[in-house]
Amino acid sequence: MNGQIPPFAIPSFAVVPGAQVHQVLSGDERRVISLVEEVYRAHGEGDSVNPPSYFLRFPDRPSSRIIALPASLGGQTRIDGLKWISSFPENIHAGIPRASAVLVLNDRDTGYPIACMESSIISATRTAASAALAADLLSRERGRPRRVGFFGVGLIARYIHTYLRGSGWEFEEIGVHDLDAENSEGFRSYLEHDGDGGRITVHDSPEALIRSCDLVVFATVAGTPHVTDPGWFSHNPLVLHVSLRDLAPEIVLSSANIVDDIEHCLKAETSPHLAEQAVGHREFIDGTLFDVLSGRISAPADRPVVFSPFGLGVLDLAVGKYVYDRIHERGELAVVADFFHDVHRYGEADRSEGRHV
Repeated sequence: MNGQIPPFAIPSFAVVPGAQVHQVLSGDERRVISLVEEVYRAHGEGDSVNPPSYFLRFPDRPSSRIIALPASLGGQTRIDGLKWISSFPENIHAGIPRASAVLVLNDRDTGYPIACMESSIISATRTAASAALAADLLSRERGRPRRVGFFGVGLIARYIHTYLRGSGWEFEEIGVHDLDAENSEGFRSYLEHDGDGGRITVHDSPEALIRSCDLVVFATVAGTPHVTDPGWFSHNPLVLHVSLRDLAPEIVLSSANIVDDIEHCLKAETSPHLAEQAVGHREFIDGTLFDVLSGRISAPADRPVVFSPFGLGVLDLAVGKYVYDRIHERGELAVVADFFHDVHRYGEADRSEGRHV
C-alpha cells in the first residue's frame, strides 16, 4: 500500500429480529457446537479479548440485573461487539421470559456497528452448545451418562436438552425438578411432545433428582447456594452447573472442577468464587475446557465432575456472526437506510448556498 492508509467505506447497519435468528439456528446443533469448540480453542490460544463482564444492579430491584459483555474474536470470525443482557426474574410471574438481550456486532476495520441482533436466542444457544460440548468431552473417559436430571426447567434447560438430543445423546431416564410444580409439569409436557423416548420422572425433592441421575443440569435463577450436602453426589455424577450459584462450597471442594475461564468464573459470588473465599486458594480448579480439548487434563471417575461456565462474550459474537453471515448470504438482511448521518469530517458542502451543513 506504499504506506497509505487503505480506504474504508462506512458499512451498512442491519437489525436482525429473533425470528431470523431462530430460523438460522434451528436444527443446526452440531454445527453450532463445532463453532463453540473453535471459539474455546481460539480463546485458549489467546486469539480473543474477553474483558470482565459489567453488572448493572438496582438498589430498588435487587433480584434484577443487566450485564454488558464486550468481546473481540480473531481467527476466521474477526468480529468485535457487545452483548447486553437483562435478567429480571419477576418477569416469569407475568408469563414472559426472565431474560432479554441484544447483541451489537462491530466491523473489525472501521469499528462501526453493523448489526443489532435479538440475542436471547443466541445467548441460550451458545449456553446450550457449550454445555453439550462439555458433557461430551467430560464423559468420554467416564462413559456417557444414560440418566439426566434437569434442576430448573426454563428456557435454558429446554435449549440444553435440544442440544444434547441434537448432538446424538439418548437417555433411558429423564428427571425433572423445579420449585414451581407448574413449571415441572410444563417441562414434562415438552419432553413428552419431543418424543425423547426416555422415562420421565418429576421429582419432588432436589436430593431425589440428583441421586437418581448420572448427568445433572442446573439451570436455575438461584442467587445463593441451596444444594449443600456433598453426600447427594456420592455416585460421582457429571454436573453441568450452568446457573453457577447452586452448589455450596463444600460440594465444589469435594469435586473435580472444570470452568470455561478461571478469572471470569471466580468472581461475582459464583459457587467456585465462594469456594475460593472459603479456602483462600484456587487449587480446587482442575482446569478449563480448553485444557480438556488440548488433552492436558481429563475428567476423573472417582469424584463428581462439575463444569461451571461463566459464559464468555466471544461465544455470543461467534454465534451472532454466524447468523449474520447466513442471513447476508441469503440477501435477507433488514438494512436501516441512512442509519449513519453526518459522516463528513467537516460537514457536507451545500454548493447552492456556499455553506456547510
